[in-house]
Amino acid sequence: MVSLFCFSSLIQLPNIVSWYLLLVLSLASLQVVLGSRHLHHHHHHQYDGNGGVTLAPSQSPSPSPSASPSPSPSSSPSPLLTPVNYTRGHHHTWEWPSGYRHITVDIGGDGDYVSVQAAVDSVPDNNMVNAIIHIRPGLYIEKVQVPATKPYITFEGAGREVTVIEWHDRACDPGPDGEQLRTYRTASVTVLANHFTARNITFKNTAPGPLPGMEGWQAVAFRISGDKASFFGCGFYGHQDTLCDDAGRHYFKDCYIQGSIDFIFGNARSMYKDCEIHSTATRFGSIAAQFRTSRDEKTGFAFVNCRVTGSGPIYVGRAMSNYSRIVYSYTYFDDIVAHGGWDNWDHQTGQNKTAFFGVYKCWGPGAAAVKGTSWATELDFDTAHPFLAKSFVNGRHWILHSHA
Repeated sequence: MVSLFCFSSLIQLPNIVSWYLLLVLSLASLQVVLGSRHLHHHHHHQYDGNGGVTLAPSQSPSPSPSASPSPSPSSSPSPLLTPVNYTRGHHHTWEWPSGYRHITVDIGGDGDYVSVQAAVDSVPDNNMVNAIIHIRPGLYIEKVQVPATKPYITFEGAGREVTVIEWHDRACDPGPDGEQLRTYRTASVTVLANHFTARNITFKNTAPGPLPGMEGWQAVAFRISGDKASFFGCGFYGHQDTLCDDAGRHYFKDCYIQGSIDFIFGNARSMYKDCEIHSTATRFGSIAAQFRTSRDEKTGFAFVNCRVTGSGPIYVGRAMSNYSRIVYSYTYFDDIVAHGGWDNWDHQTGQNKTAFFGVYKCWGPGAAAVKGTSWATELDFDTAHPFLAKSFVNGRHWILHSHA
């Protein structure tokens, strides 16, 4: 009835206007019909994490206190995701933190807190706010831990030369329980939470470096065991085991990492981009020790456009487990690389057959030695490509584009 009335009323109007109004009425009627059917179709997907069990190098292997097999799909997406991510045929929805909380740490007492740990403690468990902890210039001599229950925390320093957190524990030192700390509990800063970010700050372990033959001198400056962690313009200083890159997906950009023996180690899936890797080794040293235990694990260390400087001789990588995976691309090497370039962890039989050590377009006076063993693979673009982009750590979904 309505359609007939409208048609008779419009018959006197110019043809173009009449057809336009009839089209509008038809679309409105169609919307009513479809709406009455209450059709809803949604697909919800989550990205999975990727971690693993890590062992302390250069000592009798023992599992990390917090290490675990590869976790189930994460339920805590990154704050850097857009609220809704659309793809053809699917509707992806993500939870993310709402709003920001700014906390100031000032060692002189002019902030909200005088210690970094006090600021961390002020963040509630199951946090769903971007908690930015601004750490003003100063030397903060304290051990800090960010527990797994406090995601979405950022340490924002005033510059890695002026904002420093340091401690001095070694693996052989006794802990509060009277037992030796061992490697993992020596960290000056430990982060167990997901979605951690650090910018423009330095982390140090000031314990002295070991002399040849000394055991129990591992001294970690920073341990990261949470997923989707990123570091921009940070410094990591130590000797043996400086950076415990334990588990999860991590991204390091424009960072400075210094040490002598296995000073980047663990079983994370991490990319180091535009970083300086500085060796302080005297008689012998090594940069990276990676603990991938199966060819099915996606873990590994990818170094892209980095600089390897300092003293040596050093190995650029060691097979901490059978399927260790380390790749250097577009990286400069000082003339400090040991003959052969790589080590299969104290020459254990067979590990060189399954470990994956890759090199792509590296340069500098030490680059030839990096390619100097038959079980280091010189990659072409197709085989190197997976280790060149932030997609290696699924970074498209959680790394801020302006920092990538």
